[in-house]
Amino acid sequence: MENIGQSVNQRLFADDTRSVYAVLDGASVPGLLSRLRQYQPEYICLYRGELPPDMAQVAPYLVHLQIDTDFTGWVTDEGWGKHWGIFALSRSDFSALRQHFRNFLTAYDPDARPLLFRYYDPRVLRKYLPTCNSQELATVFGQVDSYLLEGEQGEAMLSFQVISGKLKIEKLELNNS
Repeated sequence: MENIGQSVNQRLFADDTRSVYAVLDGASVPGLLSRLRQYQPEYICLYRGELPPDMAQVAPYLVHLQIDTDFTGWVTDEGWGKHWGIFALSRSDFSALRQHFRNFLTAYDPDARPLLFRYYDPRVLRKYLPTCNSQELATVFGQVDSYLLEGEQGEAMLSFQVISGKLKIEKLELNNS
C-alpha cells in the first residue's frame, strides 16, 4: 500500500474550492498531541476548557489540513486504514466547523442519559449516516459539503454527500500499487 497516502491526498484535495478538515481521535492516533505540536497545523480540541493531560491525549481534535504538508502526509500515509479519524470538505471557516463538530459529541439513550458519540471514528460514521432521515442528515452535514472516510479495509475512500435531502455514497478507488 505504498502509494495509498498519495492517492488519499489527491482525493482529499481534488476540489480547491473547499477546505479540507480532519477530526482526529486522540484515543486512536498514537502521539497525536505531540505531532500536532511538532508540525503546528491549525488545530483545536473539540472538548471545552482545560483538560487534564490524560484526557487531552485521548480527546478529538479538529485540524485544518493543507496540501503537501508534513502533517497531512503523516496522517494519510500512516493513519489511512487505522480509523484515526474522519475528513470533511467545507467552505466554512475553522471556527464554524469547530462549533458544528462540537454539537455531536453527546448523544442520548432512550432514557435521556448522555453518551459520548464517537462519530469521528470512521467505523461509527460509516454505519450511522445511512440510518439518518433527511432532517438528521441536514443537521449532521450542516457546515460540511461532504465527508470522506476510509472503507472497511482502507482499500477505498467513501464519499458521503447530501443531495436533495438524500444521502449519496460514492466509493472512490485508491491507487495502492
